[in-house]
Amino acid sequence: MARRYDTNDATDRSTGLREAASAVRRGELVVLPTDTVYGIGADAFSSEAVVDLLEAKGRGRNMPTPVLIGSPNTLHGLVTDFSEMAWELVDAFWPGALTLVAKHQPSLQWDLGDTRGTVAVRMPLHPVAIELLTEVGPMAVSSANLTGHPAPEDCDAAQGMLGDSVSVYLDGGPTPGNVPSSIVDVTREVPVLLRAGAISAEELRKVVPDLEVAN
Repeated sequence: MARRYDTNDATDRSTGLREAASAVRRGELVVLPTDTVYGIGADAFSSEAVVDLLEAKGRGRNMPTPVLIGSPNTLHGLVTDFSEMAWELVDAFWPGALTLVAKHQPSLQWDLGDTRGTVAVRMPLHPVAIELLTEVGPMAVSSANLTGHPAPEDCDAAQGMLGDSVSVYLDGGPTPGNVPSSIVDVTREVPVLLRAGAISAEELRKVVPDLEVAN
């Protein structure tokens, strides 16, 4: 039976974050608010939990799960060949709605799907998400919806789709926005905008003037 906690209530928030962290460490799934939409998350280093996440969404391995982190410093242990331009994007837009696709450290023992040696990573601008990520470390997080359905902007919508496949729901009220993050590939010499989202190409080019846009 799924448990749900109101993170706008101080007592419920404290209990909910503690329960969510315990659930993640047990390899279970949690739903959490972010600065874009609600996400369904699992321990990024638990292959079984990531499989459960993909199954809960009805999503295949061909659509790998992004990773959320609680601090830019976490990148040092996750990615390699991270360019100066990539760090400039981090400095300008994190925490926030920018996902960076980078080469992950080959030594990492994780399986996020068919990633071809890369990871899509982001630091969200949401206090509940940051607190949980700081407690448990990197999490594989995807939008908390069934594949093909709209991404949820509130906890009711997420729970209505995912039900008891999730152990803990953290209800932070409606999310600030429903526009997904922008995705930039920083594995190449020149960063490439793969998906325009909350941050426009024009804004990104103020930091990285040579930014290319994928066709």
